[in-house]
Amino acid sequence: MALFTKKKIALAVGVIAIGAAALAFYTKSQTPVVEAPRFRVAAVDTGTITQTVTATGTINPVALINIGSQVSGTVNVLKADFNDRVKKGQILLTLDPTIFNAQIRQGEAQLASARASLRLAQATHQRNQTLVTQSFISPLALDQSKREVDVAQANIQLTQAQLARAQADLNNSVIRSPIDGVIIKRTVDLGQTVAASFTTPTLFQIAQDLTKMQIDTSVSEADVGALKDGQQARFVVDAYPDREFEARMRQFRLAANVVQNVVTYNVVLDVDNQDELLKPGMTAQVRLLVGNRENVLRIPTAALRFRLSDEELERQAKSAKVAKAGATSATANEALDAPPPDDDAAFRTKADLTRTFKIYTLDASNQPQPMDIRIGLSNFRYTEVVGGALKKGDKVVTRAIADNKDGVR
Repeated sequence: MALFTKKKIALAVGVIAIGAAALAFYTKSQTPVVEAPRFRVAAVDTGTITQTVTATGTINPVALINIGSQVSGTVNVLKADFNDRVKKGQILLTLDPTIFNAQIRQGEAQLASARASLRLAQATHQRNQTLVTQSFISPLALDQSKREVDVAQANIQLTQAQLARAQADLNNSVIRSPIDGVIIKRTVDLGQTVAASFTTPTLFQIAQDLTKMQIDTSVSEADVGALKDGQQARFVVDAYPDREFEARMRQFRLAANVVQNVVTYNVVLDVDNQDELLKPGMTAQVRLLVGNRENVLRIPTAALRFRLSDEELERQAKSAKVAKAGATSATANEALDAPPPDDDAAFRTKADLTRTFKIYTLDASNQPQPMDIRIGLSNFRYTEVVGGALKKGDKVVTRAIADNKDGVR
């Protein structure tokens, strides 16, 4: 009897297990298969878009003076060094004055000789005037004595000029600072010979005021149309990677720089450097603010770069929704006021052609559909939409999600 009861229990357990397996299979077969997402999408929203122009420049003092020497000589006194703050008229160095003093003494001796010659010529001329009245000498001799007086006077003027030049050379052998500033460069040492023959040698470089700096940067010709004096800018330097500095555009220089057929223009920006953190010669990564619009319809800029792969195009070609996709594209084109059929776009404005882009949106079946839009301001993150059938809340495709052996990437 007990054996019969155990068989019945085992049979019942088996029936229950078979039923549970059948129920699970039926439930699984009735569950719809959800296709894994194949695209990354972003919602169209409204917000602020700021457009900037980027450039690389060099930080320089506003006034940088090169100090040279007009005369040659050997440096015998050096009174200034790197980073010294100097005042206007302060002595920086002196050249050996031995030769210049000798030239001055030579000039003084020549001047004394010329004055003696003048006295002798004047006395001779006076005697000749008396003798010519008494007919002891001819008028020609009187004229010759007058010429000797004129020559002696000219020699005095010549020696005076030579003496003044020698005195000026002696004064120029003492190099003084022409402005108040900071020495940022020194190219001479004590005992070095300075040769000022054809070009003036540079002895020092003095920055007038390091609290006021400027950035000399080159901007591409494609970006100069958006530049205006007084525009704000921000920049960073490698020395302070975690800090942004502010600048303001002061000047756009018309002289173009052409290097390998690439045209750039020099743009100068003013920088306030009260704490003197910025040093001359630093490289600045500059962002000039050229446009700012608030509460505009915008999409991620990545949506402009997305294109369907060949596999996706083949899938769409085989899909029954091709006709619907064509209708969507036609609607978008009508929203952009498509040109008449006889317009081949040859004489349409360049702005109409270059500011029109094709993006992709997802329909109700999560299939990508092309749509043409016209854009306005753009930066690396957002782009303004100024024409097309897009509206706030629509989903635009930014990139595809690739499948691999490990799953979805």
